[in-house]
Amino acid sequence: MDLLLDAICVVDAAGRLVYVSGACERIFGYQPQEMIGRAILDLVHPDDLDATVAIAREVMLGRLTNHFENRYIRKDGSVAHIMWSANWSEKDQLRVAVAHDITERKHTEAMQAAVYAISEAASNAANLPILFRNIHEIIGGLLPASVFCIALHNPQDGKTHFPYSADEKSPYSDSANADTLTLSNAVIRSGQPIRLEAKRGAAVISGTTQNVSDRSLDWLAVPLATIEGIHGALVIQNRRSAPAYSDKDQQLLHYISTQIAAAIHRASMRERLEYLSRYDQLTSLPNRALLSDRINTALARARREKGKAAVLYLDLDKFKLVNDTHGHAIGDQLLKAVADRVIRCVRESDTVSRIGGDEFVILLEALDQPQQAHVIADKIREALNLPLILAGLELIIIPSIGIALYPDDADEEKQLLDLADSAMYRAKRLGGNRAQRVADSTPDSPTLDPS
Repeated sequence: MDLLLDAICVVDAAGRLVYVSGACERIFGYQPQEMIGRAILDLVHPDDLDATVAIAREVMLGRLTNHFENRYIRKDGSVAHIMWSANWSEKDQLRVAVAHDITERKHTEAMQAAVYAISEAASNAANLPILFRNIHEIIGGLLPASVFCIALHNPQDGKTHFPYSADEKSPYSDSANADTLTLSNAVIRSGQPIRLEAKRGAAVISGTTQNVSDRSLDWLAVPLATIEGIHGALVIQNRRSAPAYSDKDQQLLHYISTQIAAAIHRASMRERLEYLSRYDQLTSLPNRALLSDRINTALARARREKGKAAVLYLDLDKFKLVNDTHGHAIGDQLLKAVADRVIRCVRESDTVSRIGGDEFVILLEALDQPQQAHVIADKIREALNLPLILAGLELIIIPSIGIALYPDDADEEKQLLDLADSAMYRAKRLGGNRAQRVADSTPDSPTLDPS
């Protein structure tokens, strides 16, 4: 009985094994008689084949090679990481090599490196899509994956959606196929990983994954869980040329899935907080802070290009009466309806913001003529005047709109907003349901019907 932990392999000039020690069975899974006569390169992991051939040439040129690492496919399909020391006997025309199994060490290193890489990705990613792509690259460096999907579960509606899904044909998609959805839901429900092996012969796979139609390749699915619960799942499918996923592959993916879940959760919370700091929670319109950024950006662009811009300050007349009479829930619905109608009246390049209460500010960029601001304000007024049905109530929205033009009225953000605000109050004093510019010399706007 061979008690050596390392295995000895002797290979002839044609690359065929002529002798292996008993320890080879422990490392490679084959009995010695099964290996004798085989080409050693047939056992090498496909991704390491070219590098192994190059090293073999070096050894046969008489250059002693120590501590060369590569991967081999064991008899059971799992992967063995081997560190080799080898030399060439010119006299015997044989390559003598000692194989040291470093699979466990590599497994531990891979887990540690992946955890560190995911932590770095979570810290450096500017947003969730970038984080998802970084996680894909990290996992792709550890395990072969022709399909890679991140599924997130929405506890409010109970649905699973895919913010990131990639395969070899369609990278970076936001949808996934039925098999991926089936596996994701099974993992989310059970909280346990699933390893689905490819069909071999008449083997039948049953259980929670019985509805998975594509069993030509292996699947691995693991939950994305934090201390707060299961947030989703990570699903990968093997590459056609790669060895079957092993128990250790499942352990590795399951181990780092905790880090992935925490990274996604932190990034999601960060994005949510950033969103709340820049957008109005009720209408999802830009708030005052984001409006300020966009006004200053628009003014800088207008100065460079000698262009024109405008700020419209919109207030709803008698909005307080709606709240007092029908309640705040109806008032909130009214504000969302106003936001929707105003957005439809402007261009994609313009900004509609809610800065508080029933006050909205519209930034109009790249105007050809100052008169365009009046035309757009009139369009908004007419759209808002159309009856609105909310909870069986018919409401008429009466807006007052103030206009300030760049560079005609002012050339700084605060001045433009102050002038537009003043013009809006003047429109109110004149009876409302009109647009007004402070610079207008007559009470009635020449382009608007005050009725």
